[in-house]
Amino acid sequence: MDKKYSVNKSEEEWKQELSAEEYYVLRQKGTERPYTGKFDLHFENGDYHCKACNAKLFESEHKFESGCGWPSFDQAVEGAIEYIRDTSHGMIRTETVCANCGSHLGHVFNDGPKETTGQRYCINSVSIDFDPEA
Repeated sequence: MDKKYSVNKSEEEWKQELSAEEYYVLRQKGTERPYTGKFDLHFENGDYHCKACNAKLFESEHKFESGCGWPSFDQAVEGAIEYIRDTSHGMIRTETVCANCGSHLGHVFNDGPKETTGQRYCINSVSIDFDPEA
């Protein structure tokens, strides 16, 4: 990653701070298996934060059940996400990364709820953490 982010650590520092799976997804742009993440069917009130740097990314009111096997949101916190064109795996997609640290979160698609934003942020559970409302 060439861009400078607010949180800027060496790959060695990330490896020390994150589990092997977290490092694979967040720093190497991996993907967890569908229907295995702890936040796929999680619908408590609160906020979802970047697992790598704790920046607030999503609010529970924007989470919905998409049936895709990963946590889905129809909207992100303004300014929290950076969007990158992804042409890997023979597809053209829009990758989502944390705007604070550059860690990979997932992808965003235009097949979300039509009654809201029409967007579906498909996010790896391992990329996020949950902070319940007090």
